[in-house]
Amino acid sequence: MTAQIMPSPASVVETHTSVLVFLGDRVYKVKKAEDLGFLDFRTRQARLAACQAEVALNRRVAPDVYLGVADVSGPDGQLCDHMVVMRRLPASRRLSALVTSGTDVTGVLRDTARLVAAFHTRCDTSTEITELGGVKTLRALWEEGLAGVAPFLGDPLPARQVAEIGRLASRYLDGRGALLAERQQRGLVRDGHGDLLADDVFCLDDGPRILDCLEFDQRLRAGDVLADVAFLAMDLERLGRRDLADHFLSAYREFSGETHPRSLEDFYVAYRAFVRCKVACIRSAQGDADAAEQARTLATLALSRLRRGRTRLVLVGGLPASGKSTLAAGLGSAEGWTVLRSDVIRKELAGLSATTPAPAEPGEGLYRAEMTDAVYTELIRRADVALERGESVILDASWGSRRHRRQAARRALDAAADLIELRCAVAPEIARTRIAARMEARTAAGTTTDGLDGLDGRGRAGGAEGGDGGVSDATVPVLLELARSADPWPEATTITTTVPVARTLRTARRLLT
Repeated sequence: MTAQIMPSPASVVETHTSVLVFLGDRVYKVKKAEDLGFLDFRTRQARLAACQAEVALNRRVAPDVYLGVADVSGPDGQLCDHMVVMRRLPASRRLSALVTSGTDVTGVLRDTARLVAAFHTRCDTSTEITELGGVKTLRALWEEGLAGVAPFLGDPLPARQVAEIGRLASRYLDGRGALLAERQQRGLVRDGHGDLLADDVFCLDDGPRILDCLEFDQRLRAGDVLADVAFLAMDLERLGRRDLADHFLSAYREFSGETHPRSLEDFYVAYRAFVRCKVACIRSAQGDADAAEQARTLATLALSRLRRGRTRLVLVGGLPASGKSTLAAGLGSAEGWTVLRSDVIRKELAGLSATTPAPAEPGEGLYRAEMTDAVYTELIRRADVALERGESVILDASWGSRRHRRQAARRALDAAADLIELRCAVAPEIARTRIAARMEARTAAGTTTDGLDGLDGRGRAGGAEGGDGGVSDATVPVLLELARSADPWPEATTITTTVPVARTLRTARRLLT
């Protein structure tokens, strides 16, 4: 059943690009005859083209709302302008109004995500459109946005904050060429909506209506489908509902079958926040009293997301039984990041299952120097694949060799990823006791122990000392040899793992920010 549109008072609303007249059950939208840099509506022909494009583009998703384009005549009867004619929808059913009032909109957001996912399958794509999702275009858009807010540095925007936004956005793009190229190849760059805000989603009884797509510049409208949904996620977060933003993005992934690293969500939400920040700056210059504070809020949101979306390579090292595997697993579980273990890769390269025992003396068997080199080479290679896709990675290994650490540092640099180095440490007698307990447990029950209280090697609740899943074969002689031969590691932050696991994880997580 379609919601009834009740009679509402006449009103006039002004945006930075248009004037809207609300009269009866209609809305009449006239473009401003202005040049704002990113659009130029100074000629009647330009305004007519924009009106026609707005109707055609918005009918893709709300055909019953956009009624057509009407001519405007002056007092002398001569044609002087044009306007978009629309159905008037009830303001009380705006998504923004419902969110602000505290109404449960989780179901509405699922319906909206389903509608947007279906819409994206119908959106045009082409070679030219696909190029708009690449590094070159995205970098140009960020640079354009930064140039657009340059006149507003100091007031209302802090210059240092904007500088960090620009640096983090550029750094993300530096390392994500492979990820963006993959999404281009998968046809995920389309001529979408481009301006999906909570103010423009109306939650009617027979389903949502999405209005007001960006019509004046395909370069700003078309892009990765994730950039489209990130706009609404950004706006929900701006309204103080990060939980709803995450709910909407999750629902979109479900209905579209889309896969992407979370860092790409952060990047596009930040981009959309910065776009709206620029708009708020323009409105502030036009005399909008609230726009300056809105611009600051949006800039803060953009920076927060860019910081969160940094790609990180975390080396979690230390001697056997130092708690490194349990810490790595706990961090991976808490952050949702990939964890790669040298003990597992060592067995894979030898053609063994991860839990097949293969103990050996130092320098022999699976602990030969050439095997160790092969393990670290493969560990770093796999990390590089994940980093290129925007995935943060935790590498669990001893990291006793300066040469291997330098290899990892080079890969982090090449992938524009932050390198974080953590060294787990316990007293030698504790390490020996843990190894003995591990061996005894393996003999008795086919399980092993390694590390911190409360978690097993996969980050789940475990016994008194946790566990490593039966993977590590390190013996006391191996421990002693690694302790003797390990290079100094001054770059690492040392974490003592004899305290309760929750405290250790809190300490380590603070170092990841």
